[in-house]
Amino acid sequence: MLENIKWLGHDTFSIIGEKVIYTDPFQIKKPEKADIILITHEHYDHFSPEDIKKLLGPDTVIVIPVDCAGKIKAKEVIVKPGDKIIVDGIEIEVVPAYNINKNFHPKDKGWVGYIFKVSGKRIYLAGDTDYIPEMKNFRDIDIALLPVSGTYVMTAEEAVKAALDIKPKIAIPMHYGSIVGSEKDAQFFVEKLKDKIEARILNPER
Repeated sequence: MLENIKWLGHDTFSIIGEKVIYTDPFQIKKPEKADIILITHEHYDHFSPEDIKKLLGPDTVIVIPVDCAGKIKAKEVIVKPGDKIIVDGIEIEVVPAYNINKNFHPKDKGWVGYIFKVSGKRIYLAGDTDYIPEMKNFRDIDIALLPVSGTYVMTAEEAVKAALDIKPKIAIPMHYGSIVGSEKDAQFFVEKLKDKIEARILNPER
């Protein structure tokens, strides 16, 4: 499955399975039409109308929190934490994403991460979140995409704890190398999980 996942920097991935799925499109250089776009919250580096428009086809569906809705002329499915939906045959669970020791992503905003199933694999996109108690309840995750940069999200050390709670088959660091964080954060994450959970650094494809 990893060969079908491309990291485009920050929290942006393109994932190709039954459908073409993009997450939080930002600074897209080589757009292709998306079937589904997953948006985690309204900050400019996650909800970028300019970048989303590059990916829109006639049938593209944007899965989106309520405070981002209605700002782009496209098919939208508005979600909140706890929702379970099916979009174009793709099973999507909507999970919480929030800060517990800083105020950039308050829980009461209802911002989100996603667990979605592609080619039989369950992928967890954490969104901008700290290491939160709900992570202990995420089960049967094949691939976890976890922020590691600190400042606005959990640190690499906290992301290691999150990975150990979630127990994915593969953990991939994200949210570094663009606005905050560096490859050192990703390397720390991978090294600390050695012999515990397989962790991979993806080279960004711009």
